[in-house]
Amino acid sequence: MSLRLSGDARLEHVIEYGNYMPHGMCLLWQPWLVLLWAGSDLLIFLSYTAIPLALITVLRKRKDVPQARLVVLFASFILLCGLTHMLGIVTLWYPIYPYVGWVKLATGLVSVTTAVVLFRLIPDLIALPSPGAMNAANTRLIDEIAAHQATLATLERQVEERTKELKEANAVLAVQTREAVHRSGNLLSVVNSLAVQTAKGTQRTEEFLGVFLGRVRALANATKSIERKNESSIELDAVVDEGLGVFEEIYGERFTYAGPPLVINPEAAQQISLALHELATNTQKYGLSAAETAHVEVSWDVKHSQFELVWLEYGAPALSDEPKEEGFGSKLLTRVVPTMLRGQASRTIEQGKLVYRLTAPLEAVVASEEGGDSDRMAARIVDESFGLDSR
Repeated sequence: MSLRLSGDARLEHVIEYGNYMPHGMCLLWQPWLVLLWAGSDLLIFLSYTAIPLALITVLRKRKDVPQARLVVLFASFILLCGLTHMLGIVTLWYPIYPYVGWVKLATGLVSVTTAVVLFRLIPDLIALPSPGAMNAANTRLIDEIAAHQATLATLERQVEERTKELKEANAVLAVQTREAVHRSGNLLSVVNSLAVQTAKGTQRTEEFLGVFLGRVRALANATKSIERKNESSIELDAVVDEGLGVFEEIYGERFTYAGPPLVINPEAAQQISLALHELATNTQKYGLSAAETAHVEVSWDVKHSQFELVWLEYGAPALSDEPKEEGFGSKLLTRVVPTMLRGQASRTIEQGKLVYRLTAPLEAVVASEEGGDSDRMAARIVDESFGLDSR
């Protein structure tokens, strides 16, 4: 008998499987062996079907999976392997070996393709960071984010603080602007009053100008002393130095002044400057310049919430004379200045000594503690923002 088959016979063997022997016959149809064989293939088929489904589900839900095509090839390969095991169960009873062969061929082709792609992707897969490296990178990123958030919070807090400071400074500037207008009006009123009252007591223009300009200069010196400090207050020492420093230089030990440190407000600085100017002008005419034995002592102190300024002048012969008719200078010392400071003043001659005593409530003289820092900040903002010269 010839074993060679014609073309038609080969095709018939491919399509028809009835001439083949079922695989169960190889197992002698032993029930336990058939069950073991079929059960194992069934478990493998179910597992090999579930794994591709899981991989495809991951790909659908995660669009950022690296090398997704490799995952698809693995899923196809595993699914085809599972199908061959399922067909292995069928061949126990039905010898469909030609169909199993075609499925195995497809499985082999997909397996080869998967292997080729896998080897080509080895450099890329090696370059992928490890979980440990990813965790370390994530930790660094979390730390950097926390640091940036802390920096941002600090910047926001600083911005809020600066905004608050600017609002406070703007409020202070608005108040200072209104106060400057108010002070300017008051100062003009004082200058106008000084001009009128000085004119009433003088006969000649030269005499009027000398007295009037001296009084105006005393006001200007007090105002300049405050402006130079960029504050709304000034030390009383500075006011006294501004008005009497030149007398101390000229007369030396015959002219002295002293007192505790005291920060006073602009109104008090102007009024005290006027009083000191009047007293200094008088002593220059009738005291220190008239006799080498004349002395002047100026002192101030604070007792029981009361401010007290004392001008003591002695050693000049003219001091023993009876006071002449009260002029505007005397009125300024004993009426105007104390009235402006809500206090009292007296100018007397006692045992050859001229004593001028000015008392006022401490609250009317000292500078308010509120807004000191804001005043300085406001002045700084004006200087930096608008280029104003504070001198």
